[in-house]
Formats: sequence, structure tokens, C-alpha cells
Amino acid sequence: MRIARFSSGEDVGFGLIEAEQDSGQEYVARMSGHPLLGNIQLTGERAKLEDVRLLSPVLPSKVVCIGKNYADHIAEIADVTGEPTDDPAVFLKPSTAVTGPGDPVFYPPISERVDFEGELAIVIGRVCREVPRERVKDVVFGYTCANDVTARDLQQTDKQWTRAKGFDSFCPLGPWVETGLSLEEAGDLRVTTTVDGEVRQDGRTSSFIHDIPAMISYITSFMSLLPGDVVLTGTPAGVGPVEVGQQMTIAVEKVGELSNRVVARE
Repeated sequence: MRIARFSSGEDVGFGLIEAEQDSGQEYVARMSGHPLLGNIQLTGERAKLEDVRLLSPVLPSKVVCIGKNYADHIAEIADVTGEPTDDPAVFLKPSTAVTGPGDPVFYPPISERVDFEGELAIVIGRVCREVPRERVKDVVFGYTCANDVTARDLQQTDKQWTRAKGFDSFCPLGPWVETGLSLEEAGDLRVTTTVDGEVRQDGRTSSFIHDIPAMISYITSFMSLLPGDVVLTGTPAGVGPVEVGQQMTIAVEKVGELSNRVVARE
């Protein structure tokens, strides 16, 4: 299933993405309740996808990010992030960085270089801690697309990543949560980033240094994850700068596409 969070007029709710077999027309079928609470029921109302505004599919209490998870990406930014570590490199984005599909990404005036980083994101479905590898499948609700937007110059000068990755709007998520993928399927998906239609990143999650069970097991060894929390799984090689006015699109195979335009912060 593809579960979206959307607004129509002044109403905000969740819905299933459906497509008519003959025409291909996509609809949002409104749900009652909250999908993370396990009570997915359709109300019978639906609207054309083009007539609603898709929002960030979840509102996480935190976004936990895995850095240095593709060898080719480590090589291209070794001067900024240093050498790889045996354990996953973990950092956080604040919940205030989260924004939705189609929303602007604001270019902060104190930065001279802002980079895109396309990623597969994991959405957590239940409270969990100290999760062994063999139980990780039980705590994953689904997957979405993410852009780990980074002020690269600030990352380099600060020698740590909080400010560079924590600006408001620096964590686009969407367009929905895909719940129908197994861990094995999610472990071999194509991830691409285009800027104004030009391909900048093209990798596969099969190139992860730390696979999904390893990431979740490691994070929960020291931190509880809550329903709706998001784990960013790392970015492949090809990261680079964007300028005001450019459109970034993250596409994850079998999940969807997430597009956001860079806008000057007034």
C-alpha cells in the first residue's frame, strides 16, 4: 500500500493512493484514524491526486540519519567527513527540518554551498529499542524518499553536522509511505537524484555498507525509536550544489518521486 498524508481545503488526513486500471488516473482514498495506530479504514471518500496537496507523509519525533553508508560517497567527500568507521555513523535532523513534496527548500543566507543528498528513508511503525537483526522487519512500517539537504560549507567549518543539516526545510520527505516492500526488496532499490532534469546521483541500496537490519539494530541499541520516526539510510555518490531556483527530484524505485525547488530565504 501507498499511504499519503494530504490536505484538501482546510482538512488534513491520511489516504491510500489508488489508480484506475483502465485510465491510470490516481486517487487518494480517505482513511479514518491513523495508519500508525493500525486502524486503517476507508471512509468511502476519494479525490483525484492532482486535486489535493501532498504533505510530509509522517511527522517524526526525530529523524535519525546514517552517514558514510556508500563507499563511493565516502571517497568523494572524505575531506569533509573523514574516514569511514566500523559502526554506522549516526546523526540527527530536528523534526523542524521536515517538509513535504513540492514545498520549498530555503537556501540559508549564511551558507555559500547547499548540496542535495537523495536517500531511501525508513518509517518506523512501533516503539522499539534493542531490536535484534531478525526482528527488524517487525518494526518497519514502510519506506519513503528523502533529501538530506546539507550546507556543505558549514559542515566543513563546524567539524560536526548539526547546523549544516538542521535548517528548517532541510529534510524533504515523501510523496507517501510504501508499505509493501520486504527488507530484501528494500535492500536493492535504485536511488537517483536529478537537478532540473539532469541526473546527478544514480546508485542502489545494495551498495549499503551497513544494511537495513544493521542500521536499525545499531540505532536502537542506544536510542528508542517511536512510531513515525524516520531513518535516513545514506546517500550514494554524486552529491553536489544547487542554486536558488533549481528543482531537485529524488526517485526511489518502487517507492516514488520527491521534488522540491530551492528558494531564497527572505
